[in-house]
This record gives sequence, C-alpha cells and structure tokens, in this order.
Amino acid sequence: MLHRSGFTGTVGTVFGLLALLLWGAQGATGAPVTRTAAAPASPHAAADDTCAVRAPGASPTAERAVAAACAQVAADVWYTWGGGHGPQPGPTYGMVDPSDPASEHDPQRLGFDCSGLVRHAYAEATGSDILNGVADAQYYTHRAAGRFTAAQGLDPLVPGDLLVWGTPQHIHHIALYLGAGRMAEARQSGTKLMVSDVRLGNGYYGAVRIDPGPVAGPVFRTWGAGVWTKARPSTAAARVYAFPGPTTIRVECQKHAETVTAEGWTNDAWSYLPDYGAWVTNIYIQGPAWLDDVPTCTT
Repeated sequence: MLHRSGFTGTVGTVFGLLALLLWGAQGATGAPVTRTAAAPASPHAAADDTCAVRAPGASPTAERAVAAACAQVAADVWYTWGGGHGPQPGPTYGMVDPSDPASEHDPQRLGFDCSGLVRHAYAEATGSDILNGVADAQYYTHRAAGRFTAAQGLDPLVPGDLLVWGTPQHIHHIALYLGAGRMAEARQSGTKLMVSDVRLGNGYYGAVRIDPGPVAGPVFRTWGAGVWTKARPSTAAARVYAFPGPTTIRVECQKHAETVTAEGWTNDAWSYLPDYGAWVTNIYIQGPAWLDDVPTCTT
C-alpha cells in the first residue's frame, strides 16, 4: 500500500525535477539559453602538464630549444646537481651538493641541473654550445637579444626566454619559459625535470632572450678570478657582479676615469659592459690597455 506521505513526496519530487529542467532550459532570467559551440583550441594550447610551446611569438630557434627541453621532461629525466656540464652538452651524472641532503643519490643519477638543461636545449636548437656555463653566465651572456626585469612581469616574454631567480651578484636558478605562465625546469635534487607555474616573486629577478646569431659589438675575454664589475667606473662604486673566472664579455665603449693599480698593472681605462649594466677596469680584459676597435663612451 502506498501511504499518502510517500505519494505526496513522490509527486513533489517529480514536479521539482520538472521545474529544474524548465529553469535550466530558460536560464535564471527566464530567457531561452543559447548553446554555442566551444571556441577552437589555439594551436599553442596545451594541457597544464604538457611540456610544449604554449604561446606565439618565439623564433624558430627558441621553439627548437623548448622542444629539446621538453623531450627531456617527457623522458622522465632526473634533476642531478652539476648534471649537464660535461665536455659536451647532454645529461651527465651529478654530484653531492653539500648544502642539500636530498642530493645524496645524484652521483648515481643521469640528468641535468637547471643550467645544464638550458645548455642542452640551446645546443640542440643551434647545433653549437652557445650557453656553456652556470646560471650566472647564461643570464649575463653576450648573446642577449633582450633583457626583462621582474617588474615587467611575463607580458613581454615569449617561449624560449630564460627566466632567472637570484640577485645581480648571484643568479641561483634558471628555467625555460613555455608561455601562458608555465616553464620547463630542472628544479631540485630528488625530483624529475618538470613543467611548473612561473614563480613570480620569491626571488624572481627577470629574463633574457637569446640571440643565436652574430654578436653585436666587440667581444673580449677577461682574466683573473673574483673580479667585480662596478656601477660606475670607480673602485668605490657599488659592486654589481663578480666574474668567478675568465669569461667572454661584450664591450660597448670605454673611457678614461679613475686610475687603478692591480695585479702589477696601472691603468685609468674602464669598459662599459651592456650585458651587466656595469663597468670593469681594462686591467682585467685581455688586450692592450686601451682596447682596439672600441669607441670612447660619450655619455
């Protein structure tokens, strides 16, 4: 026997369902709902976990660099401290990082650290080892086509740009931008290469765009270790960055300024390095005291 209370509840449920269906068909305002087809996916769209070029604007070289890095992500390669810094680009066994207990297995893991992955990606893209060095050297590369500050955010960036974290004195992490706020990175010991959200703030310093073509401006080699560049052509000026060892630099111009005596030499010539936004005494640049084919600074 069906009790009245059960019948009433059943009828109420039926009418309630009908009301919901009618409301859904017309929308909250009573107007008919128009169903539209979903917009076609962008050719650069990708699932959140997919490593790929995710935005337009990159050069063919930058897109090849992203593809090379993403191939390593897809291969489930390990982060390993010091990995990727062998005689040739490519994965290598790592080392123990004395400051990171998670690195204890890195000597048994074939992989990359952050700059090793960047080195490999651009070597694959260009056929030449153009970014051989740690994160500092890669950010301050003389092959920069453009530089972007943290304050500019991600809007001016395109896939293949290199994102960095740290300070002018020490860049401690580097990653490849994919577009749409995502990046490919070798992050830390105990993890695999990964796709991550770009971590703005938290030490984000800016980005650099790589130009694999001919370098604009005179290029020289430095010598010495721990050589500081300065905010002005003076030994009393603020320190900007110290070369850990000999490196390649691009010189924009030179001028006579404070006389410096160091390493048994005395010179008043200073060179402006556009990639560092800083000056260095010519004493530490290989060549004559006044560099050949370098113009005099006019400002």
